[in-house]
Amino acid sequence: MAREMPGQTLDATALVHEAYLRLAGDQDQPFANRRHFFAAAAEAMRRILVETARRKGREKHGGGRRREHADLDTLDAGAPADEILTLHEALEQFAAHDPLKAKLVELRFFGGLTLAQAAECLNISPSTADRSWRYARAWLYNAMSADDPEKS
Repeated sequence: MAREMPGQTLDATALVHEAYLRLAGDQDQPFANRRHFFAAAAEAMRRILVETARRKGREKHGGGRRREHADLDTLDAGAPADEILTLHEALEQFAAHDPLKAKLVELRFFGGLTLAQAAECLNISPSTADRSWRYARAWLYNAMSADDPEKS
């Protein structure tokens, strides 16, 4: 969220608070361990950011404007709404292809974890996480570029 564009209504504190409310509101599901908590928190933050992006993407909020897609390496949770939606859709397709690597991307982009932290949460080695991260970035970049009419 540090690289978020000015004028955004959702800052890092608000995102964490909203994620906490969603996680704490589900009292019936205790977290088995640290990995489970981080996975749930990353998914909650992803959903919040996607909901916010969809809301901002409506015509009333300037949804008719065209934006250029950012480089996937610099894309983060503070990216413009349409880029988050494009990433979300590509990530859903990728999850059907490779769920573990998709979870790695979710932890990195939406959970804000480093590669080492995400590897620990997924119980994989740092070298496997690095290879998976490089593969996932390439796959997602390709999927996101294919959806971009300017690149077709």
